[in-house]
Amino acid sequence: MKDWLIAALAGAATGVLSGFGVGGGSLLLVYMTSFAGVPQTLAQGVNLLYFLPAAAAALPAHFKNGVVEKKVLLPAVAAGLLCSALTAWAATALDVDVLRRCFGGFLILIGLRELFRDG
Repeated sequence: MKDWLIAALAGAATGVLSGFGVGGGSLLLVYMTSFAGVPQTLAQGVNLLYFLPAAAAALPAHFKNGVVEKKVLLPAVAAGLLCSALTAWAATALDVDVLRRCFGGFLILIGLRELFRDG
């Protein structure tokens, strides 16, 4: 029961962050790989499934509040789909340790950027 409760709390916290558009799925990956003992490749698959309903739930509110830049929406979605497909294909060929290190490095860079960013 305790494991279920902790997983539900992690999902709730990352859901709140996803609603803000902050990348709750990335933090869900950190929880799953660092604390729940889920292998990196499995956690990435769960993250992909997690993202779909989280984005679908948050997107209408962002559209309603006018915070979606419609001019860049189509090019960004098209580029994101293409790069996601190519990178997912490449990731299946990489060693899990390489994926984990790349993801960790990415999180460190983003964290440092946020920590030292003005405004």
